[in-house]
Amino acid sequence: MGKKLLELAVDIVQAQASLSKMTAEEIEQALVKAYNALQKMNMAEEQGRTIASPGPERPASAGSPADPLSSIQEDKVTCMECKVELRQLTANHLRIHHLTPREYKKKWGFPLKQALSAKVLTDLRSRSAKKRGLPENLRIYLDHKRENKTTSERKSPVSRTVRGKKSLITTF
Repeated sequence: MGKKLLELAVDIVQAQASLSKMTAEEIEQALVKAYNALQKMNMAEEQGRTIASPGPERPASAGSPADPLSSIQEDKVTCMECKVELRQLTANHLRIHHLTPREYKKKWGFPLKQALSAKVLTDLRSRSAKKRGLPENLRIYLDHKRENKTTSERKSPVSRTVRGKKSLITTF
């Protein structure tokens, strides 16, 4: 039965490795973990008992479907689909799972405005934008746009040519 468990473990790790980049050491660790987990399950099945929890094999920081926000940590983000840890979940990575960022957020219960990047990366981008004056420039742009909108509403009716005919357009 040991060879069959090993074959199953190899298949599991091979599927994981095909979805994300893994070093030789990570593949070896994943293979050992998968084999040990399969062996525990096999023993439990032979003894007629069930396995209640995943045990210490699974890190608590990996996040769970109940609390996806815990997958976004200070220096890494854990993909809820494949449990790979990255600095940012990109659209390219999510394409592997046949998801768009919006679909991923809806599936796992993230707010749609939530950044799928590590908090360090988000803070770095925020500081960089503030250093360039982006928030102030955005306020100026929005004020200017609001100003133009109110002045255009106050103007008198405008005469405009539409398909060769003159028409009078009234704005209220």
